[in-house]
Amino acid sequence: MSVMNWLKQQAATIQQTLGDEMTRYKNRELMEGVVAGCAMVGFANGSVSSAEKQKMMGFLQASEAMKVYDVNQVLDTFGKYSKQFEFDTSIGQAEALKSIGKLRAKTDEARLLVRVCCAIGASDGDFEEAERQVVRTICRELGLNPSDFDL
Repeated sequence: MSVMNWLKQQAATIQQTLGDEMTRYKNRELMEGVVAGCAMVGFANGSVSSAEKQKMMGFLQASEAMKVYDVNQVLDTFGKYSKQFEFDTSIGQAEALKSIGKLRAKTDEARLLVRVCCAIGASDGDFEEAERQVVRTICRELGLNPSDFDL
């Protein structure tokens, strides 16, 4: 098996596992936190082009992890966070972290959120340092150790 096929197989396995976990914990707070984390990762380098936004929305629509939620609700929530980041990066980050922080006491859900953000960061085949830094920030907000996620 080639390395590329192995990577694709591993990515598919991770997506299925995340989908199973999201089904177990399905609730509005988790969806909001995950989408806020997605927006943070998407805006990790300061801005998101239209093409990148479309790709992120496509990922959210196709993601096994997010399929447990109404796609329109997920996309509307992502749009809300995107607008906040576009208006002001600091405000966007503060609002995203506010939603993410609601999961701090829910360790299993917090860990799931971080894993989804890592999957999104790596979805283009390159988990950039800026994206990794954002996920480390999310870990700190949730009281999790970034090293537990190889960050």
